[in-house]
Amino acid sequence: MAEQKNRSPVKDEELYETLREEQGYSKEKSARIANAASNEGRDTQGEKGGTSPSYEKWTVDELKDRAKELNLSGYSDMNKDQLIDKLRNH
Repeated sequence: MAEQKNRSPVKDEELYETLREEQGYSKEKSARIANAASNEGRDTQGEKGGTSPSYEKWTVDELKDRAKELNLSGYSDMNKDQLIDKLRNH
C-alpha cells in the first residue's frame, strides 16, 4: 500500500487562520473559503459574499436546527453561546 503524505486539506492556511480566529467562522466554512480563494483568487471570493447573518444574530431554535442539519449531537440542552461554539468548531 502506498504511503499517504500528511497534507493539510486547506490550500491557503493564512486565510483559513484569519477566518477562524478573526471572523469566528467554522472550520468547514473557513476551509471552503480558503480553498476556493486559492483556486480562484482572494479578490474573486470577496466579491461573492454570503447573505447569512452571523450566528450571534440567530435564535437558539435556529442554531439547534442548524446543528441538527449538520448531524451534530449533544446540542439539545446547550445555551446560545455553547451552540455557537459547537457549530463553529465541529
